[in-house]
Amino acid sequence: MADLLGSILSSMEKPPSVGDQESRRKAREQAARLKKLQEQDKQQKVEFRKRMEKEVSDFIQDSAQIKKKFQPMNKIERSILHDVVEVAGLTSFSFGEDDDCRYVMIFKKEFAPSDEELDSYRHGEEWDPQKAEEKRKLKELAQKQEEEAAQQGPVVVSPASDYKDKYSHLIGKGAAKDAAHMLQANKTYGCVPVANKRDTRSIEEAMNEIRAKKRLRQSGEELPTTS
Repeated sequence: MADLLGSILSSMEKPPSVGDQESRRKAREQAARLKKLQEQDKQQKVEFRKRMEKEVSDFIQDSAQIKKKFQPMNKIERSILHDVVEVAGLTSFSFGEDDDCRYVMIFKKEFAPSDEELDSYRHGEEWDPQKAEEKRKLKELAQKQEEEAAQQGPVVVSPASDYKDKYSHLIGKGAAKDAAHMLQANKTYGCVPVANKRDTRSIEEAMNEIRAKKRLRQSGEELPTTS
């Protein structure tokens, strides 16, 4: 019996100490604050959505407006606004570099922005249809000129003036012409006529002439010198 009573007492939880009671109290308070913050955040989102629905509805009913720019919003607010716009059947885009500075623009379906307009907003510029039309015409003109130039082929660049006219005050107008005379090759230069190459003498006449020249040379060598 004593053993049974001891086992029952040992299995019972000990009464919480003062420190444990304080920790549990703080945990309950923290949980209550967190729940309250979540409810407040949820309520703020609901109110924000209602406000965006009202602004989008007014925008749709205003026939003078074709687009509307909202103030910068955080990521959650932009997401809510995009959802409201989609449900309303409109078009929306976010622009801006930094996340805190990004804003939303909404457009009516029949006035959806062009790629040029969107590109202008992405670069932080205001959209000016007149300037955009002028820019488009200039681009088309430049493209047309490039196509015409490609069809004509390479451009031959001619000097602005003739060098003879440029330096005529130094060399005179006729000097250059006189100096630049045409040269013709002499086809007979270094050539010997065939008639001059041919020896018309007979062999006997040639031998007699050689012997005469030899005797003349020998007689000249044998003459005594006079003192």
